[in-house]
Amino acid sequence: MIFEIAQIEVKPGSEAAFEQGVAKAAPLFKGSKGCHGMRLLKSIEQPTHYSLVVTWETLEDHTVHFRNSDAFQQWRALVSDCFAAPPNVSHVTEALIGF
Repeated sequence: MIFEIAQIEVKPGSEAAFEQGVAKAAPLFKGSKGCHGMRLLKSIEQPTHYSLVVTWETLEDHTVHFRNSDAFQQWRALVSDCFAAPPNVSHVTEALIGF
């Protein structure tokens, strides 16, 4: 299992629009090859900072299949106007489980 973590900074005042866009995009992720789920986390200290965490079966399910799909284009159309800067994306896997 691979976790995509996208650190997203949105323009002040666009938080509600961004959250609505992510909610509308959820089916786009859910229907994509290898996607096991997603969650959107919002910073308490910095309310314009979000972490989008998407669980993928493989790295390629995100970087190849999703990124080259119409679903990706639709996702970006729903939320990109809210971005203050391009998202910073990394991929991680679990190192320790069971705390």
